[in-house]
Amino acid sequence: MNNWKIKKLRDIAEINPKETLKKGSVCKKISMDKLIPYCRDIDDFELDAFNGGAKFRNGDTIMARITPCLENGKISQINCLNQDEVGFGSTEFIVFRAKEGVDKDFLYYLIISDLVKQPAIKSMVGSSGRQRVQNDVVADLDIKIPELSEQRRIGALLKVLDDKIHINGQINKNLEAQANSIFFNKCIAIKSIPLNWEKGNLTDIANFTNGLAMQKFRPKKNEIGIPVLKIAELRQGRCDKNSDLCSPSIDSNYIVHDGDVIFSWSGSLIVDFWTGGKCGLNQHLFNVNSSHFEKWFYYSWTKYYLNKFISIASDKATTMGHIKREDLTKAEVLIPSVNDYTSIGNEVSPLYELLISNRIQNRQLELLRDNLLPKIVTGQLDLSDLKIKL
Repeated sequence: MNNWKIKKLRDIAEINPKETLKKGSVCKKISMDKLIPYCRDIDDFELDAFNGGAKFRNGDTIMARITPCLENGKISQINCLNQDEVGFGSTEFIVFRAKEGVDKDFLYYLIISDLVKQPAIKSMVGSSGRQRVQNDVVADLDIKIPELSEQRRIGALLKVLDDKIHINGQINKNLEAQANSIFFNKCIAIKSIPLNWEKGNLTDIANFTNGLAMQKFRPKKNEIGIPVLKIAELRQGRCDKNSDLCSPSIDSNYIVHDGDVIFSWSGSLIVDFWTGGKCGLNQHLFNVNSSHFEKWFYYSWTKYYLNKFISIASDKATTMGHIKREDLTKAEVLIPSVNDYTSIGNEVSPLYELLISNRIQNRQLELLRDNLLPKIVTGQLDLSDLKIKL
C-alpha cells in the first residue's frame, strides 16, 4: 500500500455528472424497482419521456440514496445503454462517474464496499422512513486508492465473479422461459381434458405450511442462530447481516432449505425457489411441498395463479393485502395421468433443477466476492503476483 494515496471521493468520481436530455424526449429509464439488491447488473429498463431525474451513461455507478433501498443493497453499474447514449432514472439515485485516472470497475466496487456505503447510510437525515443520504458528506469522504494499474487489477478480479453471476442469471431466465412454455402448452392450453386426467385444486397437490412468528423463537444460550426468512429476504433472494436470527432447534417443519418453494401470501405476493441457505420460516410465508408430487408441478401451478392471487390481495380493504386458504382451494388444477405426468416432468424438472443449482452457485460467488471485497479495496490482499487478463 506504499503507493496508495488518500483522496476525497469527489476527486476520483464525478458525483451526479451533468448531462443533457431534452424534456419530453423518449429515453431509457431505470426506476428504483429495476435494481436488484446486491447485484451489479440491471436487467430491465423502460422507454419513457424524460421529465427529470438522475442522468447517466454506461459505466456509471448508481446508488439509492433513500432508506431502506440503500440498506437493502440497491447499488448497480449501468451497462444497458448504447455508446454515447444517456439514460435517466429515479431522483433517488446518486450517480458516480470515474474521473480520468480512475477505473470504472474499481469505482463500482469501492462504492458498494463499506468504505462508502456505511458512511452514506450514517449520513442519512430526514423524517422517519424517508431519510436520504447527504451528498456532501459522501463526496467529502477520504478514500485511499492505488495507482490505475492496481485499480484495474482489483476491478478485473472482482468483475470475473460478477460476470459469472450475470451469465448464470441470463441462463436461468432462459431455463424458466422454457419450463413455463412446456408447462403452459401441455397443462394449461390444452383444448380438452385428456383421458385419465383429473381435476383438483392447489391444496390437492401440495401442502401450504405457514411460518411462525419467529421473534418468539430467538436463539437459545450457546446456540448459533440461523437467519429468519421474511418477505424482504425472499424478495432479494438472500439473507444478510441485517436478517433476524432464530433458534435452529425449532420444529423441522419450519426449517427452509435450498430448493424449497416459498410463497409469500401477504404484502408482496411472490412465488419462488429459495436458494439462500438454511433458514427459519417466518409468518406470512408458505413453504409449499408435497409427498405425492414433484416441485416442478406444484411450483408451476402456484406460479400460474400468482397474478390472480395478487388481484385478490389488492382488493382487500387492509393496509397489507393477502389471500386466504379458501383462495387456494378455488384455484383449480389439472392432474395428468401417471404416464403424462412422468413425460412432462422429464422435460420440466431438469430445467428447474439446473436453475436452482445456478442460483446456489451464484450465492457462493456472491459470498466469495463479499468476503474478498473489503480486503482488496483496502489493500490487505496483495494482488501484484496474480495473473489477470486486463
